[in-house]
Amino acid sequence: MRNVILVGPMGSGKSTIGRLLAKELRLAFKDSDKEIEQRTGADIPWIFDVEGEAGFREREQAMIGELCASDGIVLATGGGAVLRSENRAALRSGGRIVYLHASVAQQLERTSRDRNRPLLHSADPGRVLSDLMLVRDPLYREIADLVVETDERPPRMVVEEILDRLHTLPPR
Repeated sequence: MRNVILVGPMGSGKSTIGRLLAKELRLAFKDSDKEIEQRTGADIPWIFDVEGEAGFREREQAMIGELCASDGIVLATGGGAVLRSENRAALRSGGRIVYLHASVAQQLERTSRDRNRPLLHSADPGRVLSDLMLVRDPLYREIADLVVETDERPPRMVVEEILDRLHTLPPR
């Protein structure tokens, strides 16, 4: 298995589950947003403020392409990484894709105190998350090899399910 790539909305557990999964698989863990922050020396909200979402998405596309060309990583992507067709193609060619699905209610609960999410700086974050899911859920499903529910489940249980199901996938 080349890479395992986690996609899904903010608050679905991609970073937490990704770290645990990488440890179990004895692979390096990479988070595309953290890699962008390290490379630029700026956090994601600052990039959004200065360059706008379009500028951030350009940086994200370059980073996704670079990381998907790696071998032997577990990659946690940003929630919007699937918006660009170029990213979806890079992700598909980069490894097995696991969509970590979380309900809007669960996302809201998990992100309510996180100030590092520029898209949620809104009077109605629940509406924002619902609107994002309408657009993004079909894209996550389009590229996913596996869909795993994360609502009300401990991260270790989710990791165990991913490990069990990865081994049953037919070769591509």
